[in-house]
This record gives sequence, structure tokens and C-alpha cells, in this order.
Amino acid sequence: METVKLKRIVSFALQSFNQLLWPAVCANCGQSVCETDKTLCKDCWGELMFSVGGDYCRRCGRDVSRYGLVGGACADCRGRDIHFDQIARSGVYREALSTMILAFKKGRTELDSMLGFLGNSALGGSSFAGAIELFVPVPLHWTRRLSRGYNQSLVLAKQLKHPSAKINTELVRIRRTRLQPVMVSDAARARNVAGAFAVRRGHQFEGRVVCLVDDIKTSGSTLNECAKTLKEAGASKVFALVLAVAGQKAS
Repeated sequence: METVKLKRIVSFALQSFNQLLWPAVCANCGQSVCETDKTLCKDCWGELMFSVGGDYCRRCGRDVSRYGLVGGACADCRGRDIHFDQIARSGVYREALSTMILAFKKGRTELDSMLGFLGNSALGGSSFAGAIELFVPVPLHWTRRLSRGYNQSLVLAKQLKHPSAKINTELVRIRRTRLQPVMVSDAARARNVAGAFAVRRGHQFEGRVVCLVDDIKTSGSTLNECAKTLKEAGASKVFALVLAVAGQKAS
């Protein structure tokens, strides 16, 4: 009994010393936090909870009440040509979630476990998780991957938990496109990525159920072009999983 008590005292002393030398800070905003806050400060946790969850259209990922769906589509995507079969999202691109995703793309790869948790939560809430055979990260052009040092979509895909699905990187970007945020319209975004993707020779997509993985969906042009390419390569179903959906205002 005395030994157990002594171990607890020593453990507490070591934790206190560790906190003194290396104070815990919020992974998102850098504010000091106590050990019990677990990665984020209370303000960032609050913002994150405000950004995730909520009802959304499973066809395009935009915010919508369940009563705003007709035939499984919202008013914004009804009638649009969408090549992926369904989408799952962690939340909307704002506040703490947008800050974390931007930091993740700019070298903060230690955020992978937190963002992976959000991705796994979205995947678990989808209707297609059990059908997935392959996770396919949306590829970067090799020049951008070389410059950045990693593909954030691949890093995210490696955090996803699934009993059988494997990561497949046989979808490649064959043309360096302009960064999508500079595009002023959905049509311009679609033209920007048209024909930008291909699959490697000897690919494994024939008859397979695929889930694309990406950080942000804005207009959906990139996901749409990837899904089109995969279906042309023989994929039977293509789903999508993203951390956040941007552009929530109706166009």
C-alpha cells in the first residue's frame, strides 16, 4: 500500500516538473492549457464543436436540414452532375477547424491524430464505411508534393481506422493545376482540374469500392474529377470523405 502511494507521489511530482519545464499549449492557438484539456484550449474546443456535426446533404456535403432534402439531394446540388456516390464530412470550414486544416497543410503534421479522430468520426457516421475496399488520397502534383514534403490527404488517410480497407495511391495528378482558391467560379474550378488525373498502369480499381480522402471540399470539382477518373478505370462505387466543406453560402 505504501509502495503504491509513493509511486503516485513520484508520478505527480514528475508531471508537475514536466509542466514547469514544458508548459502545455493549445495545438491550435498556442495558448497555455492545463494537462486535462487534452490538446486544445477550451475556446478552441468550443469553436471546433460548433464547426463539426450538424445535418448535411450526403450527396454534396453542404449544410441542410433533413427536411430540405428531396430524393437524397439538397436544392444546391439537385440536378448537378456529381460523380462520387456519397460524401461524409467532419464539419464546415470555419474557425478552429479551418485554422487546424491550414496549419496541417503548412507543415503541422503533428495535428494528424486530432484531424484523424475527426475523420474517423465522420467515417463512422457514414452509411458506406463497411463497403469500402480502398482509401484513395486525392493526389498532389509531384512538384507540389516535393515542395511541401508530403501529401496531407495521404497523411490523413493513414490515420483512418478500418478493419479491411487498404490505402491505394494509384490515382495520380498528371498536370499541375492552379491553386483552387484563386478560381472565381465553380465552372472555372471544373475547367482547372479537367483531365488533371489518371490511374497508373496495372491499377487495382476494377470492380472495387473506393473512398476518396481529402482535407477540404469547396466546389467539389477536384473530388468530382477524381471520382470520374476512378469510375472510368472500372471502380464500381466512389465515395468521398473530407474534413471540412467550405462555401456554405448558397450560390
